[in-house]
Order: sequence, then C-alpha cells, then structure tokens
Amino acid sequence: MPSVLMFAQAREAAGVSRVDSEGATVADVVQDLRARFGEEFSEVIATSTIWCNGERAQPGDSVHSGDEVAILPPVSGG
Repeated sequence: MPSVLMFAQAREAAGVSRVDSEGATVADVVQDLRARFGEEFSEVIATSTIWCNGERAQPGDSVHSGDEVAILPPVSGG
C-alpha cells in the first residue's frame, strides 16, 4: 500500500501529514483521499501536483506497496 505525504494546505485540510492509501493508480489514491478527507481537501487537491517516488505523476500511473506519493499544493510567496 502506498504512503501519501501531504504538504501545506493539503496537510491542513486532511489534518495529517502522512497516511497510507489503497489504490492501484494515482487516480485511485486521489479518490480514496477525497472520500476520507472531504470537500476542503478535495478543493486543495484539485490544484495540487502529485509526485510518486520523486517524479511528477499522472492519474493513470500505477502505484505499489512501498511507493511514496506526495501531494504538493501550489506555492505562492515573494
């Protein structure tokens, strides 16, 4: 089962910084997280970038046990 790391607004919306998730693809993991963490989290993840094992991931990419999926919301600053 992949481990999901959440940063910034994703971490705040979920209330956790790390969680294990079920799913065979990145899209499955995202759907699992949306169902678990609700509307506010869903809004954040809609604009976030998803990485898997240090590489930018696409919804159809496979995930496996031991993989690390990272949720990175957009960053602003000056």
